Amino acid sequence: MNKKTIYRSMAGLVIAGFSLTSLTGCMEVTEPASDIATEGQIQNSPSSSESFLMAMPAYFNKVSTSLVKDEWHFPFGYGAIMYIRDLMTGDLLQSTKNYAHHFYFWAQNKYQGDGYLFGQYISTYYYNFILTINNMVGAVNPENATDQQLGYLGAGLAFRAMCYIDLARMYEFLPNDRTSNINAEGNDVSGLTVPIVTAEMNQADALNNPRATHEKMKEFIESDLNKAEEYIKHLTKTAGGVLPDLSCVYGLKARLYMWDGDYENAAKYARLAINNAKVQPMSEEACTNYKTGFNDITKWMWGATQTSEDYSVITGIVNWTSWLSNQTTFGYSGYGQENMPFNEIDKRMYERISDTDFRKTEFKAPEGSELADKVIQIPAVKSLADKRMPAYASVKFRPNEGNTDDPNIGAASSYPIMRVEEMYFIEAEAVAHTNAAKGKELLENFMKTYRDPKYTCKVSSTDDVVEEIVFQKRVELWGEGQTFFDIKRLNYSVTRGYPGTNWYDLTRLNTNGRPAWMNLVFVAYEGDRNQGVRGMNNPDPSELYTPWTEQ
Repeated sequence: MNKKTIYRSMAGLVIAGFSLTSLTGCMEVTEPASDIATEGQIQNSPSSSESFLMAMPAYFNKVSTSLVKDEWHFPFGYGAIMYIRDLMTGDLLQSTKNYAHHFYFWAQNKYQGDGYLFGQYISTYYYNFILTINNMVGAVNPENATDQQLGYLGAGLAFRAMCYIDLARMYEFLPNDRTSNINAEGNDVSGLTVPIVTAEMNQADALNNPRATHEKMKEFIESDLNKAEEYIKHLTKTAGGVLPDLSCVYGLKARLYMWDGDYENAAKYARLAINNAKVQPMSEEACTNYKTGFNDITKWMWGATQTSEDYSVITGIVNWTSWLSNQTTFGYSGYGQENMPFNEIDKRMYERISDTDFRKTEFKAPEGSELADKVIQIPAVKSLADKRMPAYASVKFRPNEGNTDDPNIGAASSYPIMRVEEMYFIEAEAVAHTNAAKGKELLENFMKTYRDPKYTCKVSSTDDVVEEIVFQKRVELWGEGQTFFDIKRLNYSVTRGYPGTNWYDLTRLNTNGRPAWMNLVFVAYEGDRNQGVRGMNNPDPSELYTPWTEQ
C-alpha cells in the first residue's frame, strides 16, 4: 500500500476495553493483550502488585509494533508524544522534509481531523496506559492492603494523574484564531477535556461516557493526587527514578494548578516539590557532558529508561535517541547520511538567548559565532558533525555513553519526565501573576545561580515578566514536551515564518494567539463506540493556516 495515503476507513479506539482492533485490511493495529494487567493477577498479592507497577514505567517505551510493521516509525511511546508536542510549537523544528514524513502531519498541521490514524495513536496510547494502571489500582483495597501495596497504589495513582493531566491539557477546547467553540454538529465544546475512565467503571458506563468538563477533570485528578500524597510515603524504592516519589506528586499538583489558574497552589506545590526533590538543578558540566548530557536519569526527579532489551532499542531507529539525538550515525535525526531531519531550535529563539547562558551551547552555533568552539561535540565524530550538522541543531540529548554507532548501546538511554528545574519556573510564574516584582526576583535568582551569572530580567510589567519566565522555561525544557502546554494555556502565538527563518517551507505557520491545532481531535470511531462523545468533538484544525512566504 502507498504509505502516503491517508485512510478514512481505519482502526479505532474501543472505549470499554481500550484496545485497538483492525477494521480494514489496510492497517493492522491490534495490540497484544499480554501488556495489560488483570485484577485476578494482582489481587491480594504484593509481588504481583509490584510486577504490574513496574509495567507502568515500561509503558513509557511501549512501541506500537503493528504500526512499525506497517512502516510508521513515530510510535515509540511516551517520548514520541513529548516530541510530537514540541513539534507543534514554534521552538523545535526538523531541518528538512527528508525522512520527516513520519512526523510531518503534526509539524505541518495536516490530517488532524477525526478520520485519520495519527490522532488515534495519541489517545490510544494514553488510554491503554490508563487501563494498565486501573487494573492495578482497582485491585488494591486500601482497607486491607499492606504498607508495601499502599506505596504501589500511591505510585499508580500518580501515574494515572500524569496521564490525565496530559490528556486534559491536550484535548481541552480553548478559544483560538481559526475554529469556533461550536462544532460541526452545532454543539458547544468549550472547556471539554476527555472521558474519565476509572477502575470501577462498567462497560455500559464506558459506552456512554462524556468528555469531562475542566472542573470535573480537575477534581478527579486532584483526588488521585491527594490519595497518592497519602500513600506514596510507603513506597521505599523508586527503581532508579522510573517510579514517582512524593516530590513528583507535588510536581504533578503544581502542573495541575497552573493549568487550572490556581497560582497560589501552583506556587505552593512547586516549592514543596523543590524542597522534597532528591536532586538539584543540573550543572553546566552535567548538561553538556558528551557521554551523559541529558541521558542520566539520576539528575532528574522522574525519568524513563530504555534498555538494550527493550523493543524500542532493538529496532535501532524507533526510539527516543534515534529521533531526539542529532549525534548518532544510526538514527533518523543523526549525521550518518546527508540531509537527515536534524532537530533545531528556532533561529529567533536561539538569538534571544544570552551568549553568557551556557544553555546556548546546547545548540550548534552558526558559522563565525564566538560560541562555535564552546559547543561540545562527541570527539570521535566531531569532523562529521561539523560537516553535516546545520546551525542551530541540538546537541542537548546525547546517546548513552556517547556511543554514536551502536544502537544497542547508544539508544539504551534515558529521557526526563520531570525535572526540578521546571518547578522553579512554575513557582516563579505563579508568583509573578500576582506579584511581578517577586516573580522577577525568583527568576533572577534561579538564572544567576544555575544558568547565567550575568542574567538580568529587563522587564517589569506582569505580562512581560510572565512572558520572560516562560521563555526561559522554554529554553530550559526544549525538547521535553512541556512548551505546548504553556503556549496553549497562556494563549501565546506561534511564529515560524519570518525573514531568515530556519523552518522549512511547509511548516512556516503563524498564528494570532494559541494555534487551533493545539485542541486535539478524537478519532471518529470513538464517537461510534462511545455515545457520550458523539457529536461533541473538537473542530478539525487541519490546514487552516497558510504557510508564510517571503515577499
